[in-house]
Amino acid sequence: MEWQKEFKNFITTAEQLCDALKLPDTERDKYRRIISQYPMMITPYYFSLIDINDPEDPIAKMCIPSEEELLQEGSFDTSGESENTKWEGVQHKYRQTALILSTNVCAMYCRHCFRKRLVGLSDAELNKKVDEAAEYVKAHPEITNVLITGGDALMNPNVIIERYLKEFSANENLDFIRFGSRVPVTFPQRIYEDEELLELLSQYAVVKPLYVITQFNHPREITKESIRAVKALQSRGIQVRNQTVLLHGVNDDPEVLGELLRGLTRMEVVPYYIFQCRPVTGVKGHFQVPLRKGVKIVDEAKALQNGIGKSVRYAMSHPLGKIEILGEAEEGKMLFKFHQNKYPEDRSRIFSVEIDDEVTWLDDELSSRK
Repeated sequence: MEWQKEFKNFITTAEQLCDALKLPDTERDKYRRIISQYPMMITPYYFSLIDINDPEDPIAKMCIPSEEELLQEGSFDTSGESENTKWEGVQHKYRQTALILSTNVCAMYCRHCFRKRLVGLSDAELNKKVDEAAEYVKAHPEITNVLITGGDALMNPNVIIERYLKEFSANENLDFIRFGSRVPVTFPQRIYEDEELLELLSQYAVVKPLYVITQFNHPREITKESIRAVKALQSRGIQVRNQTVLLHGVNDDPEVLGELLRGLTRMEVVPYYIFQCRPVTGVKGHFQVPLRKGVKIVDEAKALQNGIGKSVRYAMSHPLGKIEILGEAEEGKMLFKFHQNKYPEDRSRIFSVEIDDEVTWLDDELSSRK
């Protein structure tokens, strides 16, 4: 397959990066230090989207390592993934949903990744036996959907993808199956050049609804190649949904975010979440946007949309659950709503928290919510 030949051209070393960016050799040690802690992987396709003459290029910020990643503030598990792991590689935080960590490989290692602890590094948290994951899900009939993710679920070999599809399609309790993947954005050739993958997905899409949950973060990621990948999936009966991450220096501008949302709806991709960037170690200090600023950006971007674009929710994945960020309340407070909660009695509860202009996350503040 043609797309597999691209692997040898992926940018993974400081030497390759400095050559591609036309940087002096003196920069190599800096990038070696960062990459030794957080691996780098950039596809030639995604690198081609960078404006190397712009030091603030938003595409570059998402894929090129930064010394700010070496700051140690934050946490490697900001959503309580460890405590919700019930079987090898199987997380069960919300009653109806099981999340499967299928791989630690991505086509591109995003610098804002919330699983920096494992992508390109450890396989300790991964599911290594598909049948055992399927048995766990089958033993819990309250689970009505699975999210196969990673890493990037579509970077699994087709034979592994088929195993997941075969096992989970046979489970009558499941309403649908989701694949978490940024491949349509970062390595679209993996989709539209792989007829075997498309046939495989098409075959199982008639048995159980299949979704690809992807992540477009900037309008410049919407290219003829990424559109071709999305259309290839859609033409085979696969529904594509988008979850954007609000990122400082990338899309924290209502015009940019609004253009992204419009671009998504034009290619029939429903933008259903804009996520607050998590306070992950190596991410927190330079990618997070304050909540007060974030809600204004999202509201202004939504005001530029049609009906479908306006349906997007601004939310954070908190250890307690998925919290929708509703907006400002009385002076000094903001309103939030539990869109999902690991404790059923708190589901859908609206609460307010007093926060200042610099707060980027809800942690201890939740204990004093009203």
